[in-house]
Amino acid sequence: MPSPMSDDGPALDDLTFEQALRRLEDIVDALEDETPELEEALSSYEEGTALARYCLERLEHAELRIDELSLDD
Repeated sequence: MPSPMSDDGPALDDLTFEQALRRLEDIVDALEDETPELEEALSSYEEGTALARYCLERLEHAELRIDELSLDD
């Protein structure tokens, strides 16, 4: 089941790791540089949390694949 990113954005599963990481960086920059309204800040925080979780899962999956390849040698 694809994870929604936002109402008008692509699903997380449709993003590459690099795209998700760039979006996460954009959210962090915006929250650091601006003072958004509470609802916007909460929405950005929720999206950022989902993106961080997605990126972590992708990294863990890549690490497992590397471990499997290393065992094959």
